[in-house]
Amino acid sequence: MQERLPEPENPKFRHRSLNLWAGILFGLGFVAFIDETVFHQILHWHKFYDRSSTAAGLVSDGLFHAFSWFATVGGLYLVADLRRKKAFWHRMFWGGKLLGGGAFQLYDGTIQHKLMRIHQIRYEVDIVPYDIIWNGLAIVMIAFGLILIRSAKKDLSGRKVIVNAS
Repeated sequence: MQERLPEPENPKFRHRSLNLWAGILFGLGFVAFIDETVFHQILHWHKFYDRSSTAAGLVSDGLFHAFSWFATVGGLYLVADLRRKKAFWHRMFWGGKLLGGGAFQLYDGTIQHKLMRIHQIRYEVDIVPYDIIWNGLAIVMIAFGLILIRSAKKDLSGRKVIVNAS
């Protein structure tokens, strides 16, 4: 059975920021996990902190991995809570996921790579194409995330949303 609920009574409306934060945390953790797994462990292109010894790089990678794991699990914990409350909102979550993942990647590519110089994507190659792809993909993710978030908000503001009552 489905029923139409006005905005204030709609569980998605009441928990809209929690849906967004669940996506942001999950996206941030997921993209950090992919970065650490692919570029640090599999390809050996860099460590989280390359300005010291290999041991320091391994420790920094371990801390980075722990951070990504906790962010991902935290996001999934919020999803489980939202599902229990029948308030999980796919579009808002995916918008947050893209926003969080893109924001992490843009932060990594600009602040960590260029401003702080704690590591680069690769060494001993022309870095410009890598930077363009890395930061360009981050901007695309952020843009699509914002589009999804805006679209989700329009769903609630423009009409009553059908909620599955079962």
